[in-house]
Amino acid sequence: MKSPPDSMQPKLRSLILALALTVAVAPAFAQRDARIDTLAQQQKQPLLDTLSQLVAIESGSRDIDGLDRMAALVAGRLRALGGQVSVIEPGSAESPEVYRMGDTPEQIGKMVRATFEGTGKARILLIAHMDTVYTIGMGARQPFRIEGDKAYGLGIADDKQGIAVILHTLAMLKELGFKDYGRITVLINGDEEISSPGSRALISRLGAEHDVVMSHEGAYASDDKLSLATAGIGAVTLKVQGKASHAGSAPERGVNAFYEMAHQVLQMRDLSDPATGLKMNWTVGQAGNNRNVIPASAQAMADVRVIKVADYDRLERAIQERVKKQLIPDAKVEAVFERRRPPLEANAAALALAKHAQGIYGELGRTLGADDKVAGGGTDAAFAGLSGKAAVVERFGLQGYGAHTADAEYVLIDSIAPRLYLTTRLIMDVSAGKVAPR
Repeated sequence: MKSPPDSMQPKLRSLILALALTVAVAPAFAQRDARIDTLAQQQKQPLLDTLSQLVAIESGSRDIDGLDRMAALVAGRLRALGGQVSVIEPGSAESPEVYRMGDTPEQIGKMVRATFEGTGKARILLIAHMDTVYTIGMGARQPFRIEGDKAYGLGIADDKQGIAVILHTLAMLKELGFKDYGRITVLINGDEEISSPGSRALISRLGAEHDVVMSHEGAYASDDKLSLATAGIGAVTLKVQGKASHAGSAPERGVNAFYEMAHQVLQMRDLSDPATGLKMNWTVGQAGNNRNVIPASAQAMADVRVIKVADYDRLERAIQERVKKQLIPDAKVEAVFERRRPPLEANAAALALAKHAQGIYGELGRTLGADDKVAGGGTDAAFAGLSGKAAVVERFGLQGYGAHTADAEYVLIDSIAPRLYLTTRLIMDVSAGKVAPR
């Protein structure tokens, strides 16, 4: 059968996936598991206690001391649950690759990896991150507190709740005596908010080695759903070097970097491709320091979004070809392309996992959304999905709101038990072969 044109494939894939995910839940999912439900309810307060501990430690992406304290706490908890734990330094022999971008700090937060060996075959990877966007000292403005059905705290939604959900899911499996999986691997990294320069390579390798990847970024308070697709994020930095001269008496002796920058920006203003979801927009420009001096340097930056990994290659080639066409031959021009995050692209395995998760949620009388509509910012789950083999699904964390805000970040307490039930049941069903992940 002849394949549809490339321009139609994303729309066709989205339609097929949307139709598949709206199919009625099978009767086999009708009966909730009372043991798991009871344990999930019992874990609500312990999970809140864990969140209180996690929020008490400030762990901004550049706060290495705070991240070290967080890594020690998480590693200790994972060891207590029976995991084989290692704390990994980015750039070390265990994880040598570091992808340095323009804003990558010299020292990058560590990763905590734990492995739980079982008696079965399924290989399951659970991921979350311990770093936040906040700077040292902001914790006093948003300490852990409970108001009504909301638990507040700095970084609680993004992504300390994800760590807590993983820890208490493992606690439930231990309480149940369940070890029918082949291997459960947990990876908690400390550099997600700066585009994961030190952890991306390890996450990619682990994703290729596992059958299922459950990423624990939070769900939205207003929209209880899983995510099967997110945008890839890139950046272009255009650097122009010219020559300074007096703008009044000898402008001809200079090389105007401002002019060359403007030329380059204008000739690369049409690289977006709405048909494929590729977006490139120039957003920052800087040139010169004084009104009466021909600027010797200039710089511009562009934001890039893609929904297919292949679009990065296509766009980078186009940029490098365009940049060769200079307005001022004596100027030195460089375009630096950064692949800050790949997109998460849905596959059939992710579809099967999401459909099964919807059925499990149905046992609780709850509706769980799931589709491949590109949503939100980038995700570490996309690195895990680069091989295209594993079933990778995002937003297994608690429902919440206010990520990256200074005083309004919270999670919904009533989402704790349902999400623990979901993750625990799903791990057990994957282990039992009830979901065909590949």
